Amino acid sequence: MIIAIDGPAGAGKSTIAKLIAQKLNCTYINTGAMYRAVAYKILQIGGKFTQEDLEKLLDSTEIELKDEKVILDGEDITEKIKTEDAAKMASKIAKIPLVRKKLVEMQRKMAEKEKCVVMEGRDIGTVVFPNADIKIFLTATPEERAKRRYEELKQKGYNIPYEHLLEKIKERDKQDSERKIAPLKPTREHIIVDTTSKTIEEVTEDILNIILSKEKGDEDKNKTN
Repeated sequence: MIIAIDGPAGAGKSTIAKLIAQKLNCTYINTGAMYRAVAYKILQIGGKFTQEDLEKLLDSTEIELKDEKVILDGEDITEKIKTEDAAKMASKIAKIPLVRKKLVEMQRKMAEKEKCVVMEGRDIGTVVFPNADIKIFLTATPEERAKRRYEELKQKGYNIPYEHLLEKIKERDKQDSERKIAPLKPTREHIIVDTTSKTIEEVTEDILNIILSKEKGDEDKNKTN
């Protein structure tokens, strides 16, 4: 089974996807972290690159997602990719066909090895796995997402103004929704779940109910056939 969870930054995809994977005993794959890993590697060489540089970099890149850690070429970079620079570069390279092609290949290979996968990102149900068994589109208002990010950073000791975070989220939304390659948008098959004003537990329960309802519907359909 492949469960695709798409949505904008700050909608709660990572947290919810992890919980769903745990409850269903599935493998969790964070595709956004993979783009950030490549972004981090590019930033390590100065942030500038030619097409040839990018091809060589991608050919020599190995990404492993293990126990919620992001391993890039053997190095644990889980914390190092949680920066604004990494997020900004990730959004930039996500528009490049070569990068998307390489990472989509990696994502599909990861999923092929597992019996059940919960994969989250921005184009899982549209590009990576258009035939996913379940497609969820998590969303929330920009204000709610900025507030969550503000609280998260505050707990880690960072004091970044809420207004700045809100502006960055709106900017990221615009970039992701307007890009020519795999723009962020739900398909007709996606079930939209608005997480605004909802707790993590409430959203998790909503999605689990959607999955159970889908499984029951499939069982009933098979019995009828």
